[in-house]
Amino acid sequence: MDQDFYYNFIEPDKDIADFVENLGTFQNLSNEAKEVVIIPDGRVDLFFSQSATEPFHVTLLGLETYPEQRYIAPHMIAFVVSFKPIAVEYILKTSIADLLNIGKELSSEFWDFKADDLQNFDICCLKATQTIKDLLPQKADERKRRLFDLIYTSKGEMSVQELSEKTGWSSRQINRYFTKQFGLSLKAYSTILRFRASLEHIAQGRLFPELNYTDQNHFIKEVKKFSGVAPKELSKNKNDRFVLLSVLKGK
Repeated sequence: MDQDFYYNFIEPDKDIADFVENLGTFQNLSNEAKEVVIIPDGRVDLFFSQSATEPFHVTLLGLETYPEQRYIAPHMIAFVVSFKPIAVEYILKTSIADLLNIGKELSSEFWDFKADDLQNFDICCLKATQTIKDLLPQKADERKRRLFDLIYTSKGEMSVQELSEKTGWSSRQINRYFTKQFGLSLKAYSTILRFRASLEHIAQGRLFPELNYTDQNHFIKEVKKFSGVAPKELSKNKNDRFVLLSVLKGK
């Protein structure tokens, strides 16, 4: 366990749970940069952060489709809102198709957060929750609500055809929506969610496929694709490099 790296993630208020997966904070208390590996998890992250070398800034990260090594600056503190993709349209009111595997800087005044807010996780949570409640749509497209509910509850295992039939929305329209809003197809997104569901098993040391992978080789290949390492090495999570896995292990 890395004693200089602290994190805490909580589930959101039920009023915003359709759009937000969790709220979190992390701090690198060390004088050195912390190496982490960002792995695809199907979420859209909004970061408010500051470090010894960087001023307070706000960053919106799009969806990831491959693992990427990054470094958390010394004495960095961050607050993060992890959105479900449906929030991109209804809460953030934008498209992130051009942010696949990258992020973009937003105004430092976004949502009226201040650098001092980062020192108090509870204040950040209250402020973000209230802001999101104020932005909640009066009405959202029920097909989209139903689509994301099915994708999440099936852990990405439902086919595009099945999803189309259950939402009354054509496969072509669904894929057009995903490509336009998120920069990838529904099938690609579902594969990421299936991988993430497998992470919960790997975090518990269960290194064999429990979802609808063809066989063990298919499972290993997909884990390597999205994490860069085989399930066994991922499970060891040396130096807490895979933060998402550390969070799942701590559940």
